[in-house]
Amino acid sequence: MTVSLRPATEADLMAVGALHQRSRVAAYGSFLPAEALAEPTPEAMGRYWVERWRWERTDHRMTVAERDGRLVGFSYLGPDDAGDPATGLLNAIHLEPDERGRGTGRALMVDALAAMRARGWTRAALWVLERNAHARRFYERGGWTATGERREERIGPARVPQLRYARPR
Repeated sequence: MTVSLRPATEADLMAVGALHQRSRVAAYGSFLPAEALAEPTPEAMGRYWVERWRWERTDHRMTVAERDGRLVGFSYLGPDDAGDPATGLLNAIHLEPDERGRGTGRALMVDALAAMRARGWTRAALWVLERNAHARRFYERGGWTATGERREERIGPARVPQLRYARPR
């Protein structure tokens, strides 16, 4: 069966959090230590999304992907974190581990870019973990290019370099 996309609702957020945690473990487990991925728990990640939704739902957009009625992915976008009013930021695309390679991530990306166009943003940006080769290839196939900008974030005790990618929306 094909995947369907819809706007997220508050009722989705705990399930989104659990999916987000499973996705992180699967995607980052080959290059981050286990202790970096042990926290937050799926429940804590759900609470994180509930809280974030409260503050950002007016200017951010979450889309969920379902296959056969089961939540299998989500995207999250909003204004650029660098403050550029012409740029939208793709904050996240996360999938259930068994959903990789089935076109769901691509559908979420195409949908996010269309939503950015509808908001009048002429450029799209995102941050990706430098060592996440799979995600970097995915975005590069989708027309994104590295800008040369870097930042470092923490995932648990690990310091993780990130690269900024951009593309015309």
